[in-house]
Amino acid sequence: MGKKVAPSQSTGLDGVTQTTVEANGVMLGVERFGDATASLVLLAGGPTMLSWPDALCAALARGERHVVRYDLRDSGASTTLDPKAPAYTLRDLAADCAALARELDDRPAHLAGIGVGGMVAQVAALDHPDAFSALTLAGTRPVAPGRVDDDLPDHDKATMERLFSRSMPDWSDRAAVAEHAAAVAEILGDDPAAARRTAGRIWDRTPGTNPAVQMANQMGLVFSKLNCRPRWRERLRELAIPTSVVHGRRDPFFPVGNAEALAREIPDARLLVLERAARAIPDAAAGEVATAMLAR
Repeated sequence: MGKKVAPSQSTGLDGVTQTTVEANGVMLGVERFGDATASLVLLAGGPTMLSWPDALCAALARGERHVVRYDLRDSGASTTLDPKAPAYTLRDLAADCAALARELDDRPAHLAGIGVGGMVAQVAALDHPDAFSALTLAGTRPVAPGRVDDDLPDHDKATMERLFSRSMPDWSDRAAVAEHAAAVAEILGDDPAAARRTAGRIWDRTPGTNPAVQMANQMGLVFSKLNCRPRWRERLRELAIPTSVVHGRRDPFFPVGNAEALAREIPDARLLVLERAARAIPDAAAGEVATAMLAR
């Protein structure tokens, strides 16, 4: 269990430690909640680990789980090379995920992915079935970034026009980045105040001398360049582990029809639609989502 783990550091949250773990030849930034001897729930960030709310992590830990959320490559405390020109694919990110699960625990993990992390989680569960015992997919869809199948709803056009009409902030200015995130959240239907706080935390933990590059990555710009061949959507029926699909009813970025497609195509998947949520999982829904995950 956890053979290549850097010294732990407190995050300021009760019972939570922050470390880095070597997996698949890269260092991945992780945060741990709960008892390390309990069953592992591994939360793949979307791409930053802070895409997963503290309230949900804490609720899972109270359910007697060892909860670990982590940053994907080129995000947060994980290995950063050139986020604007990644030399890897979603399949490589999936291999990172499986390797991390094996480093943290000898037993199969409950894997959860949110946003792009949900795409990583689908490929990881398909490519590395022995590493995972259950799967949760939140706010994601069954195809790679940059393309949409004809039967899937695409981004809401009016919302995208509002988003892309905004100018980018000065990524080296913490306050400007936080305000930009709040404005984006308001457009998407999320809580601006929560988004402002999270963006500040992401900025604070972005290492290196060029926060602009990593912050741009964490807003999702780099993932339009990633793909996965062969396509994994056609393989979803191969999944043989309990699966939950969680999605906000009001999500204009990946409309809820994407979640409905996942739930139809994954055998025996359960769909949980958060009626008042958009892109982010609100703290008010943390208990409901945790209950669904703990039941799997």
